[in-house]
Amino acid sequence: MPRPIPRSAVSCAVLALFGSALQAQTAPAPAGAASAPVQTLEKVVVRASADASAEGLSPSYAGGQVARGGRAGILGTRDHMETPFSITSYTNELIQDRQAKSVGDVLQNDPSVRVARGFGNFQESYFIRGFVVGSDDVAYNGLYSLLPRQYIATELFERVEVLRGASAFLMGASPSGGGIGGTINLLPKRAPNEPLTRVTVGIGSGSHVNVAADVARRFGPDESTGIRINAAARDGGSAVDDEDSRLGLLAVGMDWRSRDVRLSGDLGWQDNRLKHTRPSVDLAATVTAVPAVPDHESNYAQPWTFSNEKDLFGTLRGEFDLNEDITAWAAYGMRRSEEYNLLGGLDLTDAATGAATTYRFENAREDEVNTGELGLRGKLRTGSVGHEWVVSASHFALDTKNGYAMDFTNLLNTNLYAPTLHPLPPFGASPYIGNSLAAPQLSTRTRLSSVAVGDTLSLLDDRVLVTLGARHQKLEVKNIAPRVDFGGTVTPGGATTTYDKSRTSPVLGVVYKAGEQWSVYGNYIEGLSQGETAGSANVNVGEMLPPYVSKQKEIGLKVDSGRLGGSVAFFTTTKPRGIVNAANVFVAEGEDRHRGIELSVFGEATRGLRLLGGVTWLDAKQRSTGVAATDGKRVIGVPKVQANLGAEWDVPALRGLALDARVVHTGSSYADAANTLKVDGWTRLDLGARYFVDVAGRVVTLRARVDNVTDRGYWASVGGFPGNGYLTVSAPRTFSLSASLDF
Repeated sequence: MPRPIPRSAVSCAVLALFGSALQAQTAPAPAGAASAPVQTLEKVVVRASADASAEGLSPSYAGGQVARGGRAGILGTRDHMETPFSITSYTNELIQDRQAKSVGDVLQNDPSVRVARGFGNFQESYFIRGFVVGSDDVAYNGLYSLLPRQYIATELFERVEVLRGASAFLMGASPSGGGIGGTINLLPKRAPNEPLTRVTVGIGSGSHVNVAADVARRFGPDESTGIRINAAARDGGSAVDDEDSRLGLLAVGMDWRSRDVRLSGDLGWQDNRLKHTRPSVDLAATVTAVPAVPDHESNYAQPWTFSNEKDLFGTLRGEFDLNEDITAWAAYGMRRSEEYNLLGGLDLTDAATGAATTYRFENAREDEVNTGELGLRGKLRTGSVGHEWVVSASHFALDTKNGYAMDFTNLLNTNLYAPTLHPLPPFGASPYIGNSLAAPQLSTRTRLSSVAVGDTLSLLDDRVLVTLGARHQKLEVKNIAPRVDFGGTVTPGGATTTYDKSRTSPVLGVVYKAGEQWSVYGNYIEGLSQGETAGSANVNVGEMLPPYVSKQKEIGLKVDSGRLGGSVAFFTTTKPRGIVNAANVFVAEGEDRHRGIELSVFGEATRGLRLLGGVTWLDAKQRSTGVAATDGKRVIGVPKVQANLGAEWDVPALRGLALDARVVHTGSSYADAANTLKVDGWTRLDLGARYFVDVAGRVVTLRARVDNVTDRGYWASVGGFPGNGYLTVSAPRTFSLSASLDF
């Protein structure tokens, strides 16, 4: 078991970051000392910056639900109209008003994203443009895999940024191979210019209770030092029978800035505990039809199942202006995690009757992440051409320890529609035990390193912006075979397989500013992920394929009227896939091709009426699969149509009252590669209200919400891990009510 970094040591490291800055502040002269000449310095204007940048956060767009721009990887924060990529940054105002509890709750507002579930657990996964992104690959302030990997509570971040499309140049290859259809970046909270003391209490379906505190202050000359503390606790059930969850959270964010230096640091802790949570439904190979949706309030989970995750994480980031044209930056992040799960999935064997089996599966995991980046960015002109150039280097290191016990030879009978609840079964005669549950052993060591260079050229009086660049990425993954005990037969572990490949990923992006309100853009960019490994039935068993290179082409139009904005994008992305050829050799010859159109709108249609939504049309096909039954068929879990429309209205007759409605539609999809198992689409209506009221001179914000107003039951997602078509039941009608008091 790795020795975790003591919390006191991490705290000291964060405080040390600000030590020299605080010491540099003017102190009173000792008694009797000669008075120094008084110097009048130009006042420093402080802007809260989540990423220690001079620009600070991108300002909110009209209506306050999204920002004017977002982070385009190493290119930094860019305005929506000047970026050759599709980026949406959802603000904390939207997060609060929709009473979002997780990243997935926020992304329910995005028409290009659908929320799913990880394979065999309760981890959030996300389909972006039809490609799966696991929560392991979520970035925090530009660095991958720092936040809790199973569930990320909204109290930990200020904004959710969605960068649609491949991102190997912008962000580097992700640890788990996402970043093909898009990436998700979360921005930490910083102390605003005005003091903040906010307490929020809430209740919800299933007697769920939550309490949160958000406190921020700025100190020192020009209020150059800021600290923000967030704490939260949640406990109780859900709208699903007998589910129970408990969460504890504490996060501290600090920042300091002078004229030429900006520093920030974060330290966070989250303890998330789930009990009797309803699992996904796996379909056995013999199942020939999609089962009817069970009563979506019922719970077919075994009563002894639980999932516990505890995470400690932190970041340090600094930016230094070498001169007025060149800035250097450095960032470091770490995470230490412990997970323990006792699971019992549901494997459906008969769609008509709901007959199914389950078995005991225990899993222990420990993660140790260390990651960082260094970079330089600057501006210069060569004649009439302006340049914004950037050079960066990054490194990511993840060590995963694992221990597990699967009792799949000791099956328990149950039923999707009338579940049989068993007491915790003892392990049978032949459990499959890998390593040790009490002392997990190293199973995977991942190292990602890269160097990138890019330049954005400004032409024709800055009306044309051309972005050119490349990133050279090295992927090193070592898998260590576990010690296996299967029915008393022991196989020693320790054998290793190593993946050591590299690839240079280019980018070309163009923006033409046709006017103050119109921009036309296009890009070519690639994604990068580890190639698959040949299986035991293949001639080349154990061979690891070269890195999969996905290729994206996109053109689009962006509109900004000042109060209402939007965009339309046309894209095509191809991703390699492995197939077994006629000689029984596993090779990378097939591909998934995703083509689509995205239409989005945001802002204020009229004063007091805010809109947020859009529609995505997807044509995701398997190509050159080598199997007639799957060639040309749709990709598992990807619908043809996804649409969202949210509207919020300030009621003129009652000052301070706002009502909102959101419609979410997802078309039909397939649960198998041959497209024989069709899953019906669904439409959901959510309603909410917000009311500001003055109580004894203090602002109180009351919020009420009902999700799935019509209480419709449906299969909410299909898959969430490439090549798998497991099903997740929708949540029932869910109520939530909260009150926030600002002191």
